[in-house]
Amino acid sequence: MLTQDGPLIVQTDFHVLLDARHPHAEHYQSMLARFADLVKRPGDLHTYRITSLSIWNALASGMTAGEILSFLVSGSRYDVPGGVLDALELLAWRYGKIHLERKDGEVQLVCQERQLADKLESDPCVRENTCKMEDGRWQLKPGKRGLIKRELLRSGYPVLDLAGYDTGEELKMELLPQSRSGRPFQLRDYQAEAVDLFHREGDVYGGSGVLVLPCGAGKTVIGIAALARLSCAALILTSSMTSVRQWRNELLDKTSLTPDDIGEYAGRVREVKPVTIATYQMVTHRHPGTGEYSHMRLFDERDWGLVIYDEVHSLPAPVFRRTADIQATRRLGLTATLVREDGREEDVFSLIGPKRYDLPWKKLEEQGHIAAVTCTEIRVALEGVNRDRYHAAAPRDRNRLAAENPAKQAAVRELLERHPGRPALVVGQYLKQLGELADMLGAPLLTGQTPQAERMRLYESFKQGEIPVLVVSKIANFAVDLPDAAVAIQVSGSFGSRQEEAQRIGRLLRPKHGDNTAWFYTLVTADTKETEYARKRQLFLAGQGYTYLIAEQAGKLEDQGRKDVSGS
Repeated sequence: MLTQDGPLIVQTDFHVLLDARHPHAEHYQSMLARFADLVKRPGDLHTYRITSLSIWNALASGMTAGEILSFLVSGSRYDVPGGVLDALELLAWRYGKIHLERKDGEVQLVCQERQLADKLESDPCVRENTCKMEDGRWQLKPGKRGLIKRELLRSGYPVLDLAGYDTGEELKMELLPQSRSGRPFQLRDYQAEAVDLFHREGDVYGGSGVLVLPCGAGKTVIGIAALARLSCAALILTSSMTSVRQWRNELLDKTSLTPDDIGEYAGRVREVKPVTIATYQMVTHRHPGTGEYSHMRLFDERDWGLVIYDEVHSLPAPVFRRTADIQATRRLGLTATLVREDGREEDVFSLIGPKRYDLPWKKLEEQGHIAAVTCTEIRVALEGVNRDRYHAAAPRDRNRLAAENPAKQAAVRELLERHPGRPALVVGQYLKQLGELADMLGAPLLTGQTPQAERMRLYESFKQGEIPVLVVSKIANFAVDLPDAAVAIQVSGSFGSRQEEAQRIGRLLRPKHGDNTAWFYTLVTADTKETEYARKRQLFLAGQGYTYLIAEQAGKLEDQGRKDVSGS
């Protein structure tokens, strides 16, 4: 039954349709994104899905059940199905009804709701990993804190962890009012707020969770500020050797720490110091003879008071398993997106912690803290023998044939000519294609095989304006500090990876001098499977408020109107 002129249509399967033609659609999109996941955006009806995890993350980041339900009812064009409201109320009620606390030196599982406690009594995981004490209270067996949280969440019951954390080894440090590079240094308002929310439950109970901010928003600085607040030994895990160096440089530039306080544990360097920075690749390396994770012992090398998981969306499974064993250590996850292509968002929630802070990308853009990016998908024709080869190929080979469409080379050259003097990245998946582009452009090629010293030299030359274009492989998906990059041309990608799309546009988001604008182009072969993958890749950014331009080929871009191509 039509009740009002709202833009929302709530369906019985927990999908919510948003009418983008509504005059206040942007406001509703921003609110909806806080507790629902964008599924697709064809035309004017955008589809979101509400899940148990999206509700619990919203509650953990500060929303209330009343706010969510009131928003849906007041914004809905038709009556909201009663079954949906009841189910959402139940999901919200479950959050916090089971918690962990420490009593007499032991971690206990506590539930004061009689019916729920009776259900826990018969739960196999609870029975196997706890000792019953009294009604609604169980003592955990040693080392089972993470397991209990993970398994109960999978059963539909999030556990609020109030058992506190070990303080860890003390490390005296502070943020400097002026960085060692000579610039005044102060946390931005949103950075200070993110740190406060990570600690919001106080010294005893605070200290686990995930902070979600776009690339270029200063997640490294936030991590450093959280560490300075705790002043304890810390293990920092990150995605690449380049990122290790960035963390080290920022720590030395903005805190009172000295080089003797900071160790690198990556490549051939194996330093364990009060603050140790390691790569995921290093800690998950298997011994060739035994198959053991010989560097996983790094988690036990010191009495860490904090473990920081940089790029937590890419956390490998072995690190998840090890994290389940260190629940008494404070844990901070940093990421631009909680999207995981392997579907392990639940493990992030239960083992690292819930989402504590999430700042919309467009809001930061409006405030000038990140660059304003124009996103464009350019569809390039597949012609002649290449088209014949595509249609004759097996399905599993077609995506690569489309991705390596030779016609993309001319489009890359034309786009670079459109932005003379703008530092540019050409990013892709396939090394043969990238090598040909590098040869054509006379530009350096960076891949996973490029020695670290050579990478750093090229990055520095790019920053200094000595190299106008870099051709970069999948290493561009991870932390690469190229603040002046203003143009990125994506020639191929990992199928429909939303995570990768977010990381690649992130290379452009650092604020620019002057007009603070940047351009993100995706080259897609028309009338192939690649167009479908492109829509899936763009979905996360569409949820952040970005709209893609679409053009049939680079030379006709000016003739195209703005068109939303996100979703399917």
